[in-house]
Amino acid sequence: MEINIPSVVAEVTAAFHRYETALNTNDVAMLDELFWNSPHTLRYGVGEQLYGYDQIAAFRSGRDPTFVVGRDLLKLWIVTYGHDFGTANCEFRRHGQTRIGRQSHTWMRTPEGWRIVAAHVSLLGEPTAMKTA
Repeated sequence: MEINIPSVVAEVTAAFHRYETALNTNDVAMLDELFWNSPHTLRYGVGEQLYGYDQIAAFRSGRDPTFVVGRDLLKLWIVTYGHDFGTANCEFRRHGQTRIGRQSHTWMRTPEGWRIVAAHVSLLGEPTAMKTA
């Protein structure tokens, strides 16, 4: 298996940026489109655990339509595996906040294009205690 084929990295990166734009403008239709329409898709948010495309779409449609995330990317780490699978992980900071957030996406090429099959969002907490000698 080839890791990080340049053309595939470019495709996943473009898909990620489509998601980021949709998130920052609350484009619910685009956010829904970018998730795989399957009961196998999942999204763990900071405060929710959503199993299946229907729960993810219901979460998005249930939000205040004026809600806009507004965040800055601090780091983006994309790795692709072969021609049809990749991960996109980022660190971000929401506008007006100091805590760092982290987001992980697993992307899969489908007949409709690149789609998120699993997502996880969390806020950085205290470091895990390290064992001392």
